[in-house]
Amino acid sequence: MSLQMSSKSNIEIMGRKFLILFFLFISAGFCAAQHSASTADLFRDNDTRYGAGELNISHDPRIDTLINRYILYNMKLGGMEGYRIQIYNSSEKNAREEAGKIRAEFITKFTDIESYLTFDKPSYYKIRVGDYRSRIEGTRDLMLIRKVFPDAILVPDIINFPELNKHHQ
Repeated sequence: MSLQMSSKSNIEIMGRKFLILFFLFISAGFCAAQHSASTADLFRDNDTRYGAGELNISHDPRIDTLINRYILYNMKLGGMEGYRIQIYNSSEKNAREEAGKIRAEFITKFTDIESYLTFDKPSYYKIRVGDYRSRIEGTRDLMLIRKVFPDAILVPDIINFPELNKHHQ
């Protein structure tokens, strides 16, 4: 009877060890699959125009670690910390319909600025526009938008990653 009990407990122990090893291998595979970027890769530019130079970066390798942490943090957020211009915020009964009308008006007047309709609990409908990395970047558009939407304000928000090279083309 005791021989049977010890073999049963040995099988359970072996099964637990196997599961632990299995999860260790799986987690190691996930860690190895994470993309890491070097500083040189972030600043690499395939610009072939006449007079375009070459950039060589010499830095402490720990900087790459910090950059990778920042990239992973922003990936978890679903964007990056920045600013948007809020042109509408209401919790009235007809707020959804009103928000749709105001957003349509905005899209017709400002075709080059992205707009986002959001719902925040308990019952707030908001329209926020633009993706600005800093207050200074958003202030220019804020002044233009206030001519049509006088109550517009610049607010902190999680923004989409802006295209950094759009002004160079």
